[in-house]
Parts: sequence; structure tokens; C-alpha cells
Amino acid sequence: MSIQPYLFFDGRCEEAIGFYRQALGAELEVLLHYREAPEKGPGMLEDYDDKVMHCCLRVGEATLMMADDCMGHPNFQGFSLSLQAANEAEARRRFDALAAGGKVVMPLGETFFSPCFGMVADRFGVSWMVIVPQPEASST
Repeated sequence: MSIQPYLFFDGRCEEAIGFYRQALGAELEVLLHYREAPEKGPGMLEDYDDKVMHCCLRVGEATLMMADDCMGHPNFQGFSLSLQAANEAEARRRFDALAAGGKVVMPLGETFFSPCFGMVADRFGVSWMVIVPQPEASST
């Protein structure tokens, strides 16, 4: 069993796909547009044919699903996506890329639980926590 985040964008999903591919090295696995649906669902916004109906991005070992919200206005609140980096250099690279056009909530730095941790809201308003895990204690 696994949990996969599904993010809804306000008509900017295609832009978000490009951003996450560049910022996180995400790989595009699936991309469907509303024009590909056999029929329009009730309440769908007009002029959404070229918007993203469904997308899967592969980020490391995780799948991030995304779409343009065709029925309302999405709001990213009450959660953060946690991105685990292998080392401080990778954490800095990913954090800075996510922060471009966004807002740093907590700068990257050492904490009692991590040698490198920070929080950022990207240009789409998605909250991210970037962390380098604490090294395993040696058993000597």
C-alpha cells in the first residue's frame, strides 16, 4: 500500500510540470489533457480542452500526480510535501530551485533532527520541506 499526493492547479499544471521537471529532475510518465476525455463532465469549466486532466511525475522513488482543477479554485493549505535529499549539496540545489519565484518559510540549516532542513512554498503555493536525514549512529 502507498499514499500518492495528487495536486490540483488553477490552470497552471502544464507550467508546474515543467517547473518540477527542472527543479526536481522529475520524469513525466503520463500526461492527459481534457480534450482526450470521451465527454465533458458536469460542471467543467469552459475552455479547458488544453488543460491537464491527469499527469504522473516520477520524483525519485515517488509518484506525484497532478491536474488542472476543472471545477473550482484549488488551495494548497494544511500539508507539505517532504523531499529527502541524499546530502546537503543536493538539498541546497533542490531547495533553491523550489524557492525560485516562491517564498522561503524556513531557510536551510542544521536542526536537532537533521544536518540540513528547510521549508519553502514554491511559485504555485505548494509547501515543501527539504531534509537530509540524520546519519545513522555508528555502533562501536
